[in-house]
Amino acid sequence: MRDALKRALAAAVGGAVLCTGLSGASAGAERETPSGLPVPRYISLKFDKVDARAGPGSDHKILWVYRAKGLPLQVVAETFDWRRVCDPEGHVVWVHKRTTEGRRTVMNTTAKPMPLLVRPKAGAGAAGYLNPRALATLDDCQKGWCKVRVQGVTGWTPEGQLWGTSPAVQCH
Repeated sequence: MRDALKRALAAAVGGAVLCTGLSGASAGAERETPSGLPVPRYISLKFDKVDARAGPGSDHKILWVYRAKGLPLQVVAETFDWRRVCDPEGHVVWVHKRTTEGRRTVMNTTAKPMPLLVRPKAGAGAAGYLNPRALATLDDCQKGWCKVRVQGVTGWTPEGQLWGTSPAVQCH
């Protein structure tokens, strides 16, 4: 299963968008944290090779290695140097804070291309499509809609349709 997870997450960096010819902050119960930032919150992987550990420390077992720079993760707990994160597959592991960044990304976890709409309105035309397992940059979420961009295409999706936009805790 870990090999399948690694392959799926590695595939996330390729084949992001099919064009049709047209060119937020997460909410949650805030509490005091070592970083001073809210938990839960979204971050992304800074590098294309990041160790996923069983606990918060270099002495803890490496469970697998993420190989998907920009992979969105949800921080569910933290220490000064470590972040306990939930990934799009529902796994919860620890990663070092230096391997992450605050840049928000999203992933299409469905089996079908996700339309990126030209306006934040149901029934709007599609600017393009985000392929399954593909990543995009999250620009903003407001009034139930999120604006994302990938490979020169910008579009809107309903909040919660792409992994990395729902304000709810993703792993329990």
